[in-house]
Amino acid sequence: MANHPFDLHGKVALVTGAYRGLGFAIAQGLAEAGATVVLNGRKAELLASAAKTLTDAGRRASTCVFDVTDGDAVRAGIAAVEREHGGLDILVNNAGIQRRNPLVDFKRQDWDDVIATNLTAPYLVAQAALPGMIARKSGKIVNIASLMSELARPTVVPYTAAKGGVRQLTRGMAVELAPHNIQVNAISPGYFATEMNRALIDNAEFNAWVCKRTPAGRWGEPPEIAGLAVFLCSAAANYITGQLITIDGGMSVSL
Repeated sequence: MANHPFDLHGKVALVTGAYRGLGFAIAQGLAEAGATVVLNGRKAELLASAAKTLTDAGRRASTCVFDVTDGDAVRAGIAAVEREHGGLDILVNNAGIQRRNPLVDFKRQDWDDVIATNLTAPYLVAQAALPGMIARKSGKIVNIASLMSELARPTVVPYTAAKGGVRQLTRGMAVELAPHNIQVNAISPGYFATEMNRALIDNAEFNAWVCKRTPAGRWGEPPEIAGLAVFLCSAAANYITGQLITIDGGMSVSL
């Protein structure tokens, strides 16, 4: 793979929320492209198990446990990654949570939690990673947005607000950081079969709606996001920044 535009050998990548679902699929894809991946989350045992899956397959992987909503913990975690690996080349802000309720009944604490994890955390983690990237005049940041960055459904207003913010955060970061040779883009997944969507998958009516509404006729599978992440984190995307790329089986373009 030497000199291949998608080759990530020699790169160090941190993926937040990486012990399962889309985060693990992205970490696995980056590792298979040659990167050393650092899996982040709050659950040490689950992270260790996920990292072992990668290392057992001959990939380079380690873990860094911290809460992405805690600024002090984020700064300490990024510093630890920099010390251990000599730098951080790639950041994927994937950690996210969901709460569902009609807006009239939505608790303030749930609003705060959704905004903190889905919108404030990408700012905190990126801010901690940027000094090293700026000093090296090189970096890739990928934020995980959502169809809810552009569209809306009932009962998830705070999530919609947060993911809409991720879209604009991505654009603002891209413009400010381009002079430092740091590219910032976002991936906007549609409906993927992950644990966060388990309640929806198990709802026969909703599952049927997703399959009918999506031109591809099915939910996305987590590994299907990996190739796009590898592309955006590679030299092949050096002149792409500030973009939100949707991966949804055609749902967002179909009437």
